[in-house]
Amino acid sequence: MTAVDLAAPVELPVLGSLSPSRAGDFMTCPLLFRFRTIDRLPQAPSSAATRGTVVHGVLERLFDLPAAGRTLAAAADLLRPEWERLREEQPEVGGLFADEAELQTWLTSAEKLLEGYFTLEDPTRLEPAERERLVQVVLPGGLRLRGIVDRLDVAPSGDVRVVDYKTGRAPGEMFEGKALFQMKFYALVLWRTTGRVPRLLQLMYLGDREVLRYVPDESDLLATERKLLALWEAIERATQLKQFAPRPSKLCSWCDHQALCPSFGGTPPPFPDVVPGPDVPLPHQAAAVEAAAAREAAAAREAAAAGDAAAREAAGALEPAAARAAAPEG
Repeated sequence: MTAVDLAAPVELPVLGSLSPSRAGDFMTCPLLFRFRTIDRLPQAPSSAATRGTVVHGVLERLFDLPAAGRTLAAAADLLRPEWERLREEQPEVGGLFADEAELQTWLTSAEKLLEGYFTLEDPTRLEPAERERLVQVVLPGGLRLRGIVDRLDVAPSGDVRVVDYKTGRAPGEMFEGKALFQMKFYALVLWRTTGRVPRLLQLMYLGDREVLRYVPDESDLLATERKLLALWEAIERATQLKQFAPRPSKLCSWCDHQALCPSFGGTPPPFPDVVPGPDVPLPHQAAAVEAAAAREAAAAREAAAAGDAAAREAAGALEPAAARAAAPEG
């Protein structure tokens, strides 16, 4: 697999920034967007979300192993070290479990998700071009789109497959469009940075072992771009008016901020005098953005080293040819 070139410089002024999750927040509930993005209210860790983070980490590190070693047993062995790594980075998750027995039950549930992954594809036959890759582009109006893609596969032909792991269950047909929004977001960024529309978008639902695939085209991505620009206009307008209305739904049951929501008799905090700028990642994104930047820097160093080696090899191969060309005939 060949790497995807996403190193195009960002030269346009950045007036705002959106990720798939933040865009999804605003579409779900504008007040939730405000709480998370503007007020930066803390969110209590949940065992389900933490399990998703750990499983994603295992699937990323699985491909560090030689192809033949990418087995379910090897993946299961990565679970506890990945949990320990996350607990070191985010000490608050350590309070999710009362004792070792609870933790072990949770790790077993994570292993079930890994079993689901292995029923969907054979990692010994894959060599991803990118894993947990930070992708971003600034649109002409100054809106930056930014997100972290779970996996990019690149065929010898150059065709790109965008892969995302989900640790829940696949949505019904009525909700597939919402599920694919995130993938079209990534596809738009890749198209705008590489000039090539990804060949396939693939969502892998480990909870019920289903795969949702979609073939995008330029019209799809242009429609996604228009939607995001309209969404940003609505966010800017709500920010100027300091009005982010709640939108009650079944999802309210999982919201950490009901006590502050008018729909539940609460009162939001005073609107901040200074709204965080587009270059300030959310607290839970900071580590991922930093790690992705470190991986990009390492990849650049490796590419430079490989380029130097290739140049030396090419020079060595050319020297005999040059000597032959300079030698007198006969």
